[in-house]
Amino acid sequence: MITELTYPFSLPPLPYSYDALEPYIDAETMHFHHDKHFQTYIDNLNTALKDYPEYQSHTLTQLLTELDRLPPELQTAVRNNGGGVYNHDLYFDLMAPPGQKIAPSILDFYDDGEEFWSEMKTAALGQLGSGFAWLVTDQDNNLQVLALPNQDNPLSYGYQPILPLDVWEHAYYLKYKNLRGDYINNWFHVINWAEVEKKIAQSMIPSAS
Repeated sequence: MITELTYPFSLPPLPYSYDALEPYIDAETMHFHHDKHFQTYIDNLNTALKDYPEYQSHTLTQLLTELDRLPPELQTAVRNNGGGVYNHDLYFDLMAPPGQKIAPSILDFYDDGEEFWSEMKTAALGQLGSGFAWLVTDQDNNLQVLALPNQDNPLSYGYQPILPLDVWEHAYYLKYKNLRGDYINNWFHVINWAEVEKKIAQSMIPSAS
């Protein structure tokens, strides 16, 4: 994944065909979202890092985890564009053609899928303006749902990102117009639960013996 790569970053291919998520997410949206918006964040991040060779060996994960240690003039560009790259990479990677069953690990923390979906939807609908709803793990190995504005990333707040739900208008407006709730309902059909399960397992910090 691009999250563990370093400067200069380049656009990763979409991990499925553009129409693979139909009818829930349309091919036209996927073309614009992946090929245009995602590419723009990559271009802007590369531009921001061009004059900072001392940070060009940092992975994207390092840059966002250590955001407050970057020079002030670089922090905003990395928060907005580095976050945009990381968030989109994970967003596209954690969708798949419909039909998967919910990750078993989710049910260790939620009574059922409906409870999880309700919490994610509430966070997504409650995000005023642009941003993401996130499933994350905290330092106590608990799953949490939170909403972050714009392209802010959970790494910068001490959480491990698991599953992002993009609620920027460019993620859904061509198909759903102002009906963000309909987009969110349909997004639940295309979650890549196999990869979510892997990410939950990888994020868990072993308890001290």
